[in-house]
Amino acid sequence: MAYKLNPYLSFKDNARQAMEFYQGVFGGTLEVNTFGEYGDPDAPEANLIMHSLLDHDVSDPGITLMGADTPPGMDYDSGTNITCSLSGDDDDLLRGWWDKLSSGGTVSVPLEKQMWGDTFGMCTDQFGIPWMVNIAGSPPA
Repeated sequence: MAYKLNPYLSFKDNARQAMEFYQGVFGGTLEVNTFGEYGDPDAPEANLIMHSLLDHDVSDPGITLMGADTPPGMDYDSGTNITCSLSGDDDDLLRGWWDKLSSGGTVSVPLEKQMWGDTFGMCTDQFGIPWMVNIAGSPPA
C-alpha cells in the first residue's frame, strides 16, 4: 500500500479508554504507545497515549482510527479534536502532498525524521484543516 487517509482523534487524558471502546465497537488490533516510551518515563504524563492505532488485518479491511491524548502545553478543544492523517511508504507522493498542504498554511512540526524512525510533520492548511503526514522509515536500532 502506498498511502492511507485516516481520522486522528484527540482526547484529554482518556485516549486509552476511548480507543479500547472503539476496538470493542469495530474490532481490529489496537496498538498503543505512551509519552513515557519516547520521553521521560517519570513525567506526570508518561502513561498517557502519545499515539494509538486501531486497524484491521489487510485480509479484512475495515476502519482505521488513530488517536492520542493531548500533550501538555497544547490546547484541547472538544468539538475540534480531529486531524487528517496521511501515512504510508511512498516518500515522493507523501512529500508532494505535504508541500501542497503546507503551502499557504502553518507548519507546527516540520516534516523530518523522528525518534520512532519515520519522517513526520504537522501543518494546518490555508483553510484551517489540520494535517499530519507520516512517511514510514526504519525503526531506531
